[in-house]
Amino acid sequence: MLTHIVIWKLKDSEQTGMSKQAAFEVIHDLLTALPAYIPQIQSIQVVFNQNPDEKNSDVALVSTFLSLSDLAIYSNHPEHVAAGKVIGTLVNSRTAIDYM
Repeated sequence: MLTHIVIWKLKDSEQTGMSKQAAFEVIHDLLTALPAYIPQIQSIQVVFNQNPDEKNSDVALVSTFLSLSDLAIYSNHPEHVAAGKVIGTLVNSRTAIDYM
């Protein structure tokens, strides 16, 4: 099983016109809808950071796949690409790790 973790730092509300909580909800709804379109997703969880320390990131995606090939299918799927474009407007930074 391959675990795919992505962590984002959200833009400030002045940049997006919405609170960080509202931006999280958009990201959450976009990503948790993807299993209906991408059967390679084994599991998906999108979480909001509860620790107010500004050094921390704001949102994390934890998802699992059977293989790197399945992750590649997910990454290139049109629904994921479309979600990524929206998410890109809401975040300042992104980092990821994939491990087995």
